[in-house]
Amino acid sequence: MTEQQTNTQAGRRVVIVDDHAMFRSGVKHDIGSRVHIVGEGEDVPTAVAAVLKAQPDVVLLDVHLPGGGGVEVLKQVHATEPEIKFLALSVSDAAEDVIGVIRAGARGYVTKSISADELVDAIGRVAEGDAVFSPRLAGFVLDAFSGSIDISAVDEELDRLSQREREVMRLIARGYAYKEIARELFISIKTVETHVSSVLRKLQLSNRHQLTRWATDRRLV
Repeated sequence: MTEQQTNTQAGRRVVIVDDHAMFRSGVKHDIGSRVHIVGEGEDVPTAVAAVLKAQPDVVLLDVHLPGGGGVEVLKQVHATEPEIKFLALSVSDAAEDVIGVIRAGARGYVTKSISADELVDAIGRVAEGDAVFSPRLAGFVLDAFSGSIDISAVDEELDRLSQREREVMRLIARGYAYKEIARELFISIKTVETHVSSVLRKLQLSNRHQLTRWATDRRLV
C-alpha cells in the first residue's frame, strides 16, 4: 500500500458493531491506527444510536446481534440515512446470512478470518462504493441473482425458525449427533430433541434426512 493510499484509508470513519467486547477491542487494536474509529454498538439499539450520531463512512456490522440482528440495524439506519454504507463482518458464512444482509442494503460481506490488511482494504473499497465479498460468499450472491437460490423461499421459511433453531438445524444438516449438538451449544440432549421437533414441524419435514436435503439445497451448510 502506498503512502497516499495509507493516508486516504486513515481518514475513513468507522463504527464497529459486534456483541462481543473482546472482538471490538481486537478490531480497534488491529486497524485503529489505519482508520478512525468513531463509535461502537453491542446490540441493535446501541448500534443504531452510534451510527446515526457518528455518521461514519463505513459500519462494520456483525450479523447476529441481540435485539433483531444486523438486518434490523440496516433497516433502522437506512430508514433515515440511506447513504450510510455497511460492511458485514461475521463468523457466519451461511448463505441465508449473506443474502439477508445484502438484501437489507449492506455493500459487502467478509468473514472474521479476514486479515487486518484485507479488512482495511475492504473498508476503503466499500467507502468508495464498491461491493466487497470474501470469495466463497460472492458465489452465494451470484447464485441468488441468477435464480440458483430461491431467496424468497429461504427467507420465508427461515423466518419461522428462532436463532437457536437455526443453529440446531445447521448442525443436524452437517451430520452431528444429538449429543454432539448438545455439547456444541451447551444445552441438554432433551433440549436438542425439542428444537429438532420444532424445526421439522415448522418446515413441514418428516425426518433429519429431509432436513439435511432441505438445508443442502439452500446451501445453508
